[in-house]
Amino acid sequence: MNNNIAQLGEPVLGEVATYVREFGPELAELVERMMTEMERANGIGIAAPQIFASQRVAIIASRPSERYPDAPHMEPLVMVNPEMLTHGSTEQVGWEGCLSVPGIRGKVRRYCDIGIAYQDLNGEAKSVELSGFLARIALHELDHLDGKTFIDKVESRRDLIAGTVWEQQCR
Repeated sequence: MNNNIAQLGEPVLGEVATYVREFGPELAELVERMMTEMERANGIGIAAPQIFASQRVAIIASRPSERYPDAPHMEPLVMVNPEMLTHGSTEQVGWEGCLSVPGIRGKVRRYCDIGIAYQDLNGEAKSVELSGFLARIALHELDHLDGKTFIDKVESRRDLIAGTVWEQQCR
């Protein structure tokens, strides 16, 4: 277990993260720590609250792995103060896991297509359109910024499963 990543039940994961107002070396250092912890845990996304920093910063870094063999490869996308602006009408239920909720998977309904506005590390306004698995990752990370985990999004307790069972039955 990685003690640098907040685990389910730690207060920081239930807080609404604060907006970033200062863009400079401290923000760059935070993002570097997030990248390090995400890579160390073999994650494909991370939000600042997961490393005990209640700030609105998220990283999406999809790549194929043992857990996600069909994941698309992308360069890490750092989003400061991200906000979902648009979404399509189509939703899909899919399995999710989380670095802060080890050993559990859950079925979560998410939009398939989204548009997000955010700022880069210099504070410059940006936007991105994401679909499919990338939209799922982004929405999962945005939930962390609002004090939620995927467990808050499952429709029924029957939609939760042990990670070992998921690997045997669902992968």
